[in-house]
Amino acid sequence: MSQLPRRDVDHIFEKLRSGLVPERGLDTFATGIEKERAEIGRQLDLARQGEGLVKFLRGDYGCGKTFMARLAVSDAQARGFVTSFVVVSDNDLHFHRFDDVYRKVVAELSTPTAPRGALGDILDRWIGAVEEMLIDGGADEDAADFDELVKQRISEELYSRTKGTVPDDFTRVIQTIFELKQDGDLANAGALLSWLSGSPNVSAQAKRLAGVKGDIGGKTALTYLHGILEMVKMAGYEGLLIVIDEAETILRMRKDVRAKSMNGIRQISDASGQYPKLLWIFTGTPDFFESRRGVAGLEPLYDRIRFIEEGGFASRRQPQLVLKPFDDDRLRNVAFKLRDLYVGRENPAAVRAGVTDPYIERLIADVTKGFGGDVGIVPRHFLRRLTLAMDTVDENPEYDPMDALDASGVHVDAEELARATGKLPNEDDDDSLMGEEAVW
Repeated sequence: MSQLPRRDVDHIFEKLRSGLVPERGLDTFATGIEKERAEIGRQLDLARQGEGLVKFLRGDYGCGKTFMARLAVSDAQARGFVTSFVVVSDNDLHFHRFDDVYRKVVAELSTPTAPRGALGDILDRWIGAVEEMLIDGGADEDAADFDELVKQRISEELYSRTKGTVPDDFTRVIQTIFELKQDGDLANAGALLSWLSGSPNVSAQAKRLAGVKGDIGGKTALTYLHGILEMVKMAGYEGLLIVIDEAETILRMRKDVRAKSMNGIRQISDASGQYPKLLWIFTGTPDFFESRRGVAGLEPLYDRIRFIEEGGFASRRQPQLVLKPFDDDRLRNVAFKLRDLYVGRENPAAVRAGVTDPYIERLIADVTKGFGGDVGIVPRHFLRRLTLAMDTVDENPEYDPMDALDASGVHVDAEELARATGKLPNEDDDDSLMGEEAVW
């Protein structure tokens, strides 16, 4: 029986019903990716030792890139890292605007105790550590000048940790947030925390309290991110993992936006060593890495992270970590794990009796056939069907999933197949990014 809390089990199946990757409990049904997971673990260990790193997860649709990235988040938090999981979107995240990236990264900061929007919790933890350090050094927490000592130590630590590169506004905002909380002005403290998170919707009145003007812009966002990273470490965490998922979305954007976005990724990759204990993970399809519309169109980036395979073998330690497509065995093992995890709300015995091994084998065969025999693109659809079968048996003990398959089979229409294969609009593969310069 699963040791997961009931709420995590419910979370897993609720996500699978919608064809989504769960955010918790992935350990319970991860299979066939032990070596790839170990490589991510190696990267996290290097980051914990003080390295600044970038890793790229490469795989076709259905290979489990998002699953692997979510599992990396879980493993990182288990190692004491703060994490941020950001999905590239052509609606609200344009990667060539690094202020957008900064805002999304900070908004998605997560710890085991604060699943999203953890910046305030991290800041409180750091300030608490500063106060304890001062008290341990002999300072009187009841003295009239204690708060000034805290503010001074905040400034000194940020300056020392970032070698003076953190913007003055960053330091002043943190000091002012501390002051406002001490005075009980939580509204303005919250407004300034929003400003520090990259929000462009903070009142001028709140900003005046900290002596700042305007918002965090693209040209300074990386230095603010450096400040966030150091705050994370000073709060007692091992480091920071940032996942940028579905980078292939950039390929659907205009040529000028793609060019700037690719150059932005190049800048992050080139500067990664300057951010100790920060690991970036980008996920993308082979088309993202190999087409002239993507990484291959920007030679400096392509040369740095290109994938090399020799004699049919490829090292997992190179910049790109390749995820292999699902096969029958892997689907089967995932199905068995999920069936063991599933707890029938009314009829657990009926679920196990109805969703039998032969049924799972038949479902794999039928779903694979529906997708033209390509096992690599069926996992999401397969897991939805498996979950539906368990749900239906749970609610209707008289229901026989095998009889239902015999009667109707599994149907996949053309639109569903196109979504599953991730087909992009036809574009000119020679539409290179060479000669385009990103402006941040």
